[in-house]
Amino acid sequence: MSTQPAAATTSQPGAKYDKLIAHAKSVPTVSTIVVYPCDESSLRGAIEAAEADIIKATLVGPAARIKEVAAKHNLNISDCEIVDTPPTEAAAAAKGVELIHAGRGEVLMKGSLHTDEIMRAVTAKEGGLRTNRRISHVFIMDVPAYTETVFVTDAAVNIFPDLDVKRDIIQNAVDLYNEAGFGTTPRVAILSAVETVTSKIPSTIEAAALCKMADRKQITGALLDGPLAFDNAIDMEAARIKGIKSEVAGRAQILVVPDLESGNMLAKNLSYFAKADGAGIVLGARVPVVLTSRADTARSRMASAAVAALLANARRRKAPIAAA
Repeated sequence: MSTQPAAATTSQPGAKYDKLIAHAKSVPTVSTIVVYPCDESSLRGAIEAAEADIIKATLVGPAARIKEVAAKHNLNISDCEIVDTPPTEAAAAAKGVELIHAGRGEVLMKGSLHTDEIMRAVTAKEGGLRTNRRISHVFIMDVPAYTETVFVTDAAVNIFPDLDVKRDIIQNAVDLYNEAGFGTTPRVAILSAVETVTSKIPSTIEAAALCKMADRKQITGALLDGPLAFDNAIDMEAARIKGIKSEVAGRAQILVVPDLESGNMLAKNLSYFAKADGAGIVLGARVPVVLTSRADTARSRMASAAVAALLANARRRKAPIAAA
């Protein structure tokens, strides 16, 4: 999945995800713990990813309800192990995390339970999946009007990240980009409202500090620039007009937002106005965590599983991250 310089050229909707999914099918199947797949969309997403030989699914939750959903919607779960739990989201989430600790899965996938419920189990100080890295979320966006797949982070976990948290948010996204086969040395744009540093907008100061941290190897594996406004981060002509000369401006591959609110709005704007698909994954835990939404398209769900599978496969060749 080599990358080319980004440009504002239109591609077929979903074309980048199709390549991503094909890449995931070329690596060994990844054992995946699917937590509380108790509605059609979450169960279908897991089954379709399993039928595509991307994951090997273990379904965790109230067995009777999972079987009822499968029967009602004609979903074949005969090849999936079912781990029965009490009929609560919390019980299923706790059991899913327990199975990860037991070595039964390399990926954790959210079913139809609330995001807060699964993340509470993942981030628990006792028995959770914390590491020495801050947990963060990345949207992997397939934007038809942009040449490359673009990451948006963090738009789902960290509400008002400080400088140290932003360092981890960036490193998590960079590691995903480098390890999951998107390419090497991604171009990271640290977004703000303007491209100049001003004390009146704190995010511009943090952007400048993060770039200096990269110079000092506190962030590795990427090219950083910031602050950059959205237009001059992704459009070469906008960067030229503003007189910005950098290797990142106009062709960023990772967009780092100031806070969750701005990131959530950006990702949803891309989805609804630019007709982008958005896969989602949580990083910084012991294993990748796939977060899906009931509004996700089938391609987005498959792409989320594909990204997690590619990352888990890359990590098979590395020593596990030590738990904090």
